[in-house]
Amino acid sequence: MIKLKKGDFLIADPSIINDDQFNRSIIIITSSSIEDEIVGLIINKPLNYKLQDIIPEIKINFKIFDGGPVNKDNLYFIHTKNQLIPNSIKINESLYWSGDFKTVVNLVNTKQITCEDIKFCLGYTGWSAKQLIDEIKSENWIKSNKIISSGSVFTEMKNLWKVKMIELGGEYLLWSNAPENPLHN
Repeated sequence: MIKLKKGDFLIADPSIINDDQFNRSIIIITSSSIEDEIVGLIINKPLNYKLQDIIPEIKINFKIFDGGPVNKDNLYFIHTKNQLIPNSIKINESLYWSGDFKTVVNLVNTKQITCEDIKFCLGYTGWSAKQLIDEIKSENWIKSNKIISSGSVFTEMKNLWKVKMIELGGEYLLWSNAPENPLHN
C-alpha cells in the first residue's frame, strides 16, 4: 500500500512529457490526509519573477518558483526558520511551510532570513489522496522520502530532476540526457 506523508518528495516520471506544469517536476508534500487531499509545492522550476515584483515592500530580490497550477495568484513559502516565524507548520524535522507573512517580510528585509532559509512559490499542487495514489501506481510519479537534503531545497537545483534520474539508474539513466522536448532530439 502506498502511504504519503508530509516531507515525502515526488519526482515526475519521464513519461510526463506533454504536461508543461509537471514535466520534470520535483514536489515536496507539505500536507497530507489519507482521507482528504495531498498538497505540495514544486521546488525546481524558477519563474521569471522576483519577489520584489509582487511584494514591493521586500528590499531584497528573491527568486520565485512555480509551486503548481492551483491558486497561482497566491504566494506560498517553505523555510527552516520556525523559531523566528510564528504559526509555521511542520513538514519534517527541518522544514516548515507558511507562517506569519509580516514577520517574514521583516526578517527578509533585515537579512535575518536569506535565500538559503526560505523558498517562495506561486501556486501549489493538489490532489485528492486517491487520485495521487492512483497516479503513483500508474507510474506518473516516483515517490521518495529522502530525495534531497532540507538545505538543498533552497538552492535553485535547475538540474535536480536530471540528477535524480541518474541516481535512480536503470531505465531512468537514459532519460537523464534526453532533451526536455523529445522532438528536439
